[in-house]
Amino acid sequence: MKKTRQHQLTRWLKTQSTLAQRWLRLSMLLGLASGILIVAQAWLLAYLLHALIIEHQPRGELVSSFIWLATAFALRALLSWLRERVGFICGQVIRQRMRAQILDKMQQLGPAWIQGKPAGSWASIIVEQIEDMQDYYSRYLPQMYLAVFIPVLILITVFPINWAAGFILLATAPLIPLFMALVGMGAADANRRNFVALARLSGNFLDRLRGLETLRLFNRGEAETKRIAQSSEDFRQRTMEVLRMAFLSSAVLEFFASISIAVVAVYFGFSYLGELNFGSYGTGVTLFAGFLVLILAPEFFQPLRDLGAFYHAKAQAIGAAEALETFLTAEGESVGNGTQSLDTTVPLTLQAQGLEILSPNGVLLAGPLDFTLPANQRIALVGLSGAGKSSLLNLLLGFLPYRGSLKINGTELRDLAAVNWRKQLGWVGQNPHLPAQTLRANILLGYPDASEAQLQQAVEQAYVSEFLHHLPKGLDTDLGDGAARLSVGQAQRVAVARALLSPRRLLLLDEPAASLDAHSEQWVMQALNAASQQQTTLLVTHQLEDTEDYDQIWVMDSGKIVQQGNYATLSTQPGLFANLLAHRSEEL
Repeated sequence: MKKTRQHQLTRWLKTQSTLAQRWLRLSMLLGLASGILIVAQAWLLAYLLHALIIEHQPRGELVSSFIWLATAFALRALLSWLRERVGFICGQVIRQRMRAQILDKMQQLGPAWIQGKPAGSWASIIVEQIEDMQDYYSRYLPQMYLAVFIPVLILITVFPINWAAGFILLATAPLIPLFMALVGMGAADANRRNFVALARLSGNFLDRLRGLETLRLFNRGEAETKRIAQSSEDFRQRTMEVLRMAFLSSAVLEFFASISIAVVAVYFGFSYLGELNFGSYGTGVTLFAGFLVLILAPEFFQPLRDLGAFYHAKAQAIGAAEALETFLTAEGESVGNGTQSLDTTVPLTLQAQGLEILSPNGVLLAGPLDFTLPANQRIALVGLSGAGKSSLLNLLLGFLPYRGSLKINGTELRDLAAVNWRKQLGWVGQNPHLPAQTLRANILLGYPDASEAQLQQAVEQAYVSEFLHHLPKGLDTDLGDGAARLSVGQAQRVAVARALLSPRRLLLLDEPAASLDAHSEQWVMQALNAASQQQTTLLVTHQLEDTEDYDQIWVMDSGKIVQQGNYATLSTQPGLFANLLAHRSEEL
């Protein structure tokens, strides 16, 4: 990674600290108070040793000093605990808000934008990479300021006592951050490569899990196992490279800190032997001065050593920040950013003029489209695969941007608040999603306050009751991970029951029977046809026989509506619909 990029990411990380500025300042104040106690503790200890050894004062006269020394120890321990606690809260607040930023950005860009990456890589960004920010904000960032304040405080204490010892500390201190920076640059680059490898490994592993049955079917299980093992070994080697950098950084810091402390000790040793007669302002080196400086010398370097110990947290955070900052600054067409609401008492009418549906990156998917969808009409959308049918549904769901005009009761869709608009929508797709634990909870997902009578009515209308008696606990049966207890057809009927329980003003159906057997398809389509009588409905389907009773059929080809009319009219006119109908008859 280039140095300019590292500096850019470091600045970005620091700007994120404003999310918890109060906790960060409190952590630094607690650290500074701990530094003051370090000086007070060293002063008391040096004073007691000088009084007992040189001045031979009775211990009874020093009881108050011993009490103050014990108090200083206790207060330092308390401040250390408080600082750890405050640091954790600081990191926690930033992680929570950063995670919220990621999720808000994902909502802004829409699911069509994020589906270009494997789910595992998104999980790595949201969970692992944000978690790796914790030590940077809770430990490294406060320590970066304390590594300046506490040594300065100690120098202010040491210089009036012995200027030579002060100059030794002042001269050797810059060596530590210098070598720490040199080693840290390599550690940050290694961490960045490590995070990229982790995201790829996570994505590949989740994709292999999802396709496990297919891999077994084609006898690719062993080959994929070897690939995962090789990828894991590569990641292990990258991780060890990062650890080597971290240990090297710590070793360099310890070496130079030990050398500096040794030089201070040698100076005082030769001073006591009478070989060196400078540094003490002409009054001679006292035992108090020697003890005070030698006690403070390790504490002088300790903040720098702690900073070095936490330096890997910075390298880790920079490696994680690259993916986070890249995603948060990614440009895409925004969706669902409006603020207006709809009047729920007015029937829902949709009108499009020159409508062009775009991908999240601004690529034209379908259009221009001109249509009017009157209230309480049932519209069937048909056409070949790739004609733009699902793109129109995704646009209505608020997942895709558009150009031109699409007005809902006279208000542009882009100006509507996404939450308010989606409350007007019912949705049944090809792959039912049942995230709740029990059958009852999945049906009540969109309307948790429904009465038992309303729930039973939806269960009957969606023909869920047909298989309900086969489940051990009926509606309270635990469906397992991914609703594994249910077949696809049964799960689809549960999704239909969920849509029927709380009828909305616009029902969107995307191939709701595409993955079903003939028996399940019959039940599901009967339930949806009954539901469509009560609300405005837009059905995307390849099953042309399902469109016979619909008010209108819109035929799409190459992203445009090329035919409009009812089943009887279109089936007798030359055109794409008649061709599709003839092809369907040949297949049957």
